[in-house]
Amino acid sequence: MAGCSSAPPACGCKGIRSCLLCESPAGGLARELHETKSFVYVPEEGVAEGIVASDAAGWWFPFPGVTLIEGFVTEDEERAMVHAMDEDGWRLSQSGRRKQDFGPKVNFKKQKIKVAHFTGLPSFSKTLWERMKNHTVLKGFLPVEQCNLDYNPDRGSGIDPHFDDDWLWGERLVSLNLLSDTVLTMTSAAADDLQLLSTLNQHSEPNTIGNRVNNVQSDHQDCVHPGRPKTAVVPYSNVEVAVHLPRRSLVVLHGDARYKWKHAIHREHIKWRRVCSTFRELSAEFSAGGKEESQGQMLLDIALSFQGKSV
Repeated sequence: MAGCSSAPPACGCKGIRSCLLCESPAGGLARELHETKSFVYVPEEGVAEGIVASDAAGWWFPFPGVTLIEGFVTEDEERAMVHAMDEDGWRLSQSGRRKQDFGPKVNFKKQKIKVAHFTGLPSFSKTLWERMKNHTVLKGFLPVEQCNLDYNPDRGSGIDPHFDDDWLWGERLVSLNLLSDTVLTMTSAAADDLQLLSTLNQHSEPNTIGNRVNNVQSDHQDCVHPGRPKTAVVPYSNVEVAVHLPRRSLVVLHGDARYKWKHAIHREHIKWRRVCSTFRELSAEFSAGGKEESQGQMLLDIALSFQGKSV
């Protein structure tokens, strides 16, 4: 009688990346969950605050470069978009994800671009792009690539800390979060130190980043907590910032959040199915006035036809 196959289920992982499917007993031990984040992003104030009952409690620091727009799409729009994605079909990707690509095929290491199968962004994204123009942070944003990703807790889906390419892709990274809430985790390997400011040195004015900075510089802060230092210094590598992404929200990363902080989605923050659409713009090299302007314009002409099929 033929023996039973013990091969693990197929997945899209390569190299050091893995998911729950290839971390089964046949494929190796599952990795430990990531530790609790030390800081949480406060979108109303543009700062990162130490989480209560952690060693970062009572400290904060400015955290520029993140814009969170809640309720960017309606429930009906969300339902229609995910249905369209499911009808189009998904391809296996790494770390337990599935994906759909609407963009040129790029070899970032060799800096080569192929457009043979690039037909543009999907039709439903034209409405999203028109809506983006209503927000100052996205003024002049011209999406040239869209990547849809499907996360599922049964597959242990996640994505490791990383920077997006900056040879082809430009300043702003835009991501629409669908079907469930999640957390974007920001970390940095910068060699310099990060200055933390004490929340105990604040007055009672409304909490804005301007007020916080003014309060820290106030001559009267010693009376609030005379034994507490006003500032502290820690290595960037010791800090994590959790950016909570509500369902149907749009997040924009730019500036320091784009170039100084890596971003990740840890599998413990995927509680239910999550679908996201990430939009990227061209770098200066491929934009007006850049040395690859003509190629960039050709990519935009294809992208903004909104007639695309996933490649």
